[in-house]
Amino acid sequence: MTKPAPDSGTTPEPGASEHVSTRAVLDAFAAGDPDDHLRMGDLLSGLRQTAFGMLLFVAVLPAFLPIPGLAGAISGPLVVLIGAQLLLCLRKPWLPGFLARRGPHRRSMARFRDMMARWLGWLEKLVRPRMEGVLDHPLASAFTGLLLVLLGLLLALPIPFTNYLFGVLLLLFVFALLERDGALMLIAWLAGAIAVVVFGFVSGNLVQMLVHMVDGWF
Repeated sequence: MTKPAPDSGTTPEPGASEHVSTRAVLDAFAAGDPDDHLRMGDLLSGLRQTAFGMLLFVAVLPAFLPIPGLAGAISGPLVVLIGAQLLLCLRKPWLPGFLARRGPHRRSMARFRDMMARWLGWLEKLVRPRMEGVLDHPLASAFTGLLLVLLGLLLALPIPFTNYLFGVLLLLFVFALLERDGALMLIAWLAGAIAVVVFGFVSGNLVQMLVHMVDGWF
């Protein structure tokens, strides 16, 4: 696995290994001045197949901050944006300039790394590059994008006590994309589909939001 230089705060250069360890990425982004601002455009530099995973990872971070409404206002729309691009089978993510210039501080990355340390140790024993066709096939990419769009919409809805739940669920997609693990992506698909049915279509909230969205297009 390729590990970014701890003091650089950047991802591997183009041409480096496509597989980027989640722990290595977190260690690299957490190292340095805690007040440093990590721009999302820089975080994606040098990443190809794993770029969507890295962008989704940054998008999910606000879901773990104990600030009411923050996950819905920030994470939800970002997840929808990422999902829409996967749904359209784009080969690399696109960000508008005002988003590319923004991103988390190293302090936030360090806190998240420390919070996830135990789980990352467990994850490294189970997750590995495999079944990559589940990640790379256009239909599979489109299905992943569709689920992310729906989950992003659910995250944006004011459903009480679901931020952490959706955050953990979205991390399955993050780890599957970053670690190139198609088996984990299959689990993420199943968990995501269940969440969409339980929290979305059963309650009717997601259906109503989708209807409003479609009406806005025409």
